[in-house]
Amino acid sequence: MSELLARVARGVDTALDRSVLLGYSRIGYAVRRALPTWPADLPAGALSGTEIAVTGATSGLGAATATQLVALGAHVHLVVRNVDKGAEVAASLAAAAGSETATVWECDLADLASVRDFADRFVASGQPMHGLVHNAGALPATRSESAQGHELTMALHLLGPLAMTDALAGPLGASRARVVLVTSGGMYAQRLRADDPEYLDGPYSGATAYARSKRAQVELLPRLHARWAPLGMSVYATHPGWAATPGVTESIPAFASVTRPILRDADAGAETTTWLLGASPRPPGGGLWHDRRERPTTYLPSTRTTEREREVMWRWALSAAGLPTP
Repeated sequence: MSELLARVARGVDTALDRSVLLGYSRIGYAVRRALPTWPADLPAGALSGTEIAVTGATSGLGAATATQLVALGAHVHLVVRNVDKGAEVAASLAAAAGSETATVWECDLADLASVRDFADRFVASGQPMHGLVHNAGALPATRSESAQGHELTMALHLLGPLAMTDALAGPLGASRARVVLVTSGGMYAQRLRADDPEYLDGPYSGATAYARSKRAQVELLPRLHARWAPLGMSVYATHPGWAATPGVTESIPAFASVTRPILRDADAGAETTTWLLGASPRPPGGGLWHDRRERPTTYLPSTRTTEREREVMWRWALSAAGLPTP
């Protein structure tokens, strides 16, 4: 491939990204897959012999990710609140693969006590963990709190993943694991609210709270990667674009109705997460990815974050997650 052709392809990719409407839709995904700069698909069996955990794996992106991982040879650990639904997904995966390919673990990612209980049980099992996908998510209509009294979206999307990854650092580090946080393109519309992480100021909006918690994930990525990279781990975030999942159709039905003709399916939304877990050579950690390419974390001057704000948010997150602060 000539350098000129590569530059044109990268330009098309970037134009799609900036357009949002086209880039996040099924159109953007289809066009990017046809570009000569699209990275190669993972080969058959690329994840054979690996053990990978996926939170929130009972439907939508989580179930799609688990299915893709199993198809590439991984054994998946379905970390879910509802073990009955988890068992249904596990049975479906086994039927498709012709063998037992999944283990169900009960855990509420928003509840730090539940997170630590799961981590203790997993570590005690002596099993390795080569990858961890933080996919569990929620968009509550009204302000809700976790068992520890934290605003629910921040507890579920930031504090739980932080506490879980830290508690599993032993098996994750031993396997040089890759950790992926599934974030949202909606975070581009919000700035980091280090001054109000619990969303106590002003009228509450579930969509805003969701986007704020996802912005917090992305802004803290470099610190998360720096925390665990010395153990051999790599940390990434991915956003799926606009995907037709139960979370979208149930939480923001008006948006889902308007965009239905161009929504991606869950498989397209999940595939960059799967690709990051198996890509060789290992992609550099600490960044935000979409459609197999690392993306900027902000476009608007109003959403840019200072290092001071990141530091304040980082210290709050460590403290709220029950971890020592520097």
